Amino acid sequence: MSGTKLLDLRPGKAVAFKDHPCRIAEVLSLTEVQLVDETTREILTAPVSELAVPEKTGQTRPDISTVDEKSWALAKSRLAILKPLLNRPARTRAEVAAVAAQHSLHVNTLYVWLRAYEGCGLLSSLLPKGRSDKGQGRINEAVEELIREAIAAVYLTRQRKSQRKVCDEVRRRCLEAGEPPPHDNTVRNRIRALSGELVAARRLGRKTADLDFRPHEGKFPGADWPLSVVQIDHTKIDIILVDDHYRRPVGRPWITLAFDVFSRVVTGFYVSFDPPGAMSVGLCLVHAFLSKERWLSGHDVRSGWPVWGLPAKIHADNAKEFRGKMLQRACEEYGIDLEWRPVKRPQFGAHIERALGTFSKEIHELPGTTFSNTREKGDYDSEGKASLTLSEFETWLATYIVDVYHQKVHSSLDASPMAVYQRGIFGDDDNPGCGLPAKVADEERLRLDLMPFELRTVQDYGVVIDEIHYYHDVLRRWINAPDPAESRRKRKFMFRRDPRDISVIWFYDPELQSYYPIPYRDTSHPAISIWELREARKSAQAQGGGEINERAIFDAYERMREIEQKAVEKTKSARRAAQRRRLHGSAERPAAGVQDVVVLTTDLGNEPEIQPFDEMDDMS
Repeated sequence: MSGTKLLDLRPGKAVAFKDHPCRIAEVLSLTEVQLVDETTREILTAPVSELAVPEKTGQTRPDISTVDEKSWALAKSRLAILKPLLNRPARTRAEVAAVAAQHSLHVNTLYVWLRAYEGCGLLSSLLPKGRSDKGQGRINEAVEELIREAIAAVYLTRQRKSQRKVCDEVRRRCLEAGEPPPHDNTVRNRIRALSGELVAARRLGRKTADLDFRPHEGKFPGADWPLSVVQIDHTKIDIILVDDHYRRPVGRPWITLAFDVFSRVVTGFYVSFDPPGAMSVGLCLVHAFLSKERWLSGHDVRSGWPVWGLPAKIHADNAKEFRGKMLQRACEEYGIDLEWRPVKRPQFGAHIERALGTFSKEIHELPGTTFSNTREKGDYDSEGKASLTLSEFETWLATYIVDVYHQKVHSSLDASPMAVYQRGIFGDDDNPGCGLPAKVADEERLRLDLMPFELRTVQDYGVVIDEIHYYHDVLRRWINAPDPAESRRKRKFMFRRDPRDISVIWFYDPELQSYYPIPYRDTSHPAISIWELREARKSAQAQGGGEINERAIFDAYERMREIEQKAVEKTKSARRAAQRRRLHGSAERPAAGVQDVVVLTTDLGNEPEIQPFDEMDDMS
């Protein structure tokens, strides 16, 4: 996997569009940019959603949850040293040297760290590791990139600066980066190779973005621009939904909502019948961080929701799902400050709670609403009037957010949330904008980084989590592998698991630095969720008969399914369980890392005794 995980969308930055290397000439809107094809010099208009990281060889990165605490702390200390220098267009070598002297470091060391971190924006880029990319001769790609960026920043602007200024800027940037400056003629040759149409459009006839407007001085004082502070919270929704098979009542769903405090736009949400936990937080943040075109098309919502990107800070309450190691490590990896609401200070969550209250008023107009209290409900038959499925409710909520809430004037802003968001991105006559946020390029890795995990050894029979056996041949070479730091102990490996479907776990290979799906060892078992597993275990324990093992659990699960099928037309809880199962089965998951997965069905009757493991971390 490439080390570059964030796609910078500022003018002058390299991107790929339809597998062609391009460079951003101008940001036209929240959804479109103007590009220059690096090969043909053609000027293109491209949707932001179709841009990708340009193809180039990059370093792999470790799974962030497998990094030892000492190395992780070292990376965090390096980032703390770099923070005064980051994202400063006018940064000088003297400033870098001053910081280096303050921390007794060589100035070149700081430049190595700066290049690594600013190249991808990930904390893991600062982990201690060996380097194998030195010794490149002639004009290397790093210098070529500096030339291209200097041309975009100095020459292709309405200020129409001279080629001499570009040469001086290239020399300055190379010296700051510790790279050998090219000859001035080399820079002039790159300028001569530019398309005449491009030069005229950028220097004479088109408005350009100011490359120096993004506010980056010091720590963020508050919600001063889009995505500077995003709040996240849960609530149970005041509506009874129906299942999508019998269309009979199943109960009230939960919503996890992410909300930009600066503009009041909703950055993402997740709705389900599952109780709040690490997974609902992770899925809400995935929805918030990524572009939403594909998700909206799946819900037949035609309006745009051009909100994506990593926030500077996530603000949450003190619930345990917001304090798990998974969320903390993921936020640190992607450069996000995770802040918890001060105890007994409810005003710190007022913005998102006010938004949830606004949504509740609209939901009270829907059939099946339970209203906010019994007095307001009166004799209204919520279950009898219920008619929306969870998927239909998601579509209604998305439509309301993008077409009504985002477009309606907000009383405390004197403008609509989307207008404020756009103004914060592009600026106006009084204030500069912050520019488009970077896009997360490796979406599948993001999904995995925000998924609950567990560390396990690999035995000769595979891996066991919660009494369930998993196996695939990719595990074979790691069977009984010793710990590299302490050979007398067995090595533990990273396994991630989607609580909605535990029929597959995701194994992180520490050498290949990639994930691979590992199925049940006995593939005759049905796919179940972690919540169904817990219910089946309770049922098996209630039956008595000694130690609980895999066979007893799945026997209990089958009995529960038979009871549920008989009761589904009678009881709401049975319909809710069936509906959750259908929703979990259709959920989007990370793409497989193994192309041809060959699974083995094995009789577990003669397996050695396996002691039960603890519940997976943070999966309540």
